[in-house]
Amino acid sequence: MSSTELLQALAVPPVTPPVRGGSRLLRIGRRVLSSVISLVVVLGAWRLFLWVFHIDHFVGKTPLDVWHFLTASSTAPAPQSLPTRGHLYSASVTTLKDAFVGLAAGTAAALAFSIVFNLRRSIEQTVMPLAMVLRSVPLVAMTPLITLVFGRGLMGVTVIAGIVTFFPTLVNVTLALRATPQASIDLFRAYGAGPVKTLRKVQLPNALPAIFASLRIAAPLALVGALLAEWLATGHGLGYLMLQSGSLSNYNMLWSAAALATAFSMILYTSISGVEKLVLARFADNPS
Repeated sequence: MSSTELLQALAVPPVTPPVRGGSRLLRIGRRVLSSVISLVVVLGAWRLFLWVFHIDHFVGKTPLDVWHFLTASSTAPAPQSLPTRGHLYSASVTTLKDAFVGLAAGTAAALAFSIVFNLRRSIEQTVMPLAMVLRSVPLVAMTPLITLVFGRGLMGVTVIAGIVTFFPTLVNVTLALRATPQASIDLFRAYGAGPVKTLRKVQLPNALPAIFASLRIAAPLALVGALLAEWLATGHGLGYLMLQSGSLSNYNMLWSAAALATAFSMILYTSISGVEKLVLARFADNPS
């Protein structure tokens, strides 16, 4: 046997890369299974809560009751004093709109302040204590004043939901901008980049995980803020519908509205997580 044949015999066969399609399907299957398990746990905890506290069926509705109320065709017209399922769906659209606008406004304001704080530390030392004092005031106590100043329309709801989302985003993003490796900042400055370019090219990409983490936290909070504003101020949306249903003993509507609000919160959280993975993967594949 020649030396060439010997080397060929001893050579390690090339390793074929795994099929990406199969791994992608496996990841999707795991996510679906995880979502199903989470749903089963939530429904089981709901049913266990009713059983442990011995809540009468007239007041406490089970997941099956809510599902039947949301999906079954009505056989008898409801009294005019009671809101119908159509009111539930229109109220859901109103609440989602209020939450989205509040989330966008609060996040945009928090990002703007974080950038200003990063560029001008003197402004942060002046404004941040005032922001923390404002955050310490209960939102329930501030809602009547906000309503008086901004009205009971979309602007008032935006301010209330925006305040809820503003502070966690402000703190997280400000800390993330400061946590950028100093070596990266020094490298850009050595090549003549100014503070704004360094912020845009280094610090903001480095803060993306913190920004998305803040969004995941803020999205359910924006929904809670919208419900609170509707409950106390506007007289529209799921918040007011739950208040009205409770006062009219329409407990099917009340539990269904609460279940929908919870489902919307989970969907918002999951959607932001999916967008986060896509964006972070894009930046990891195409560093700039």
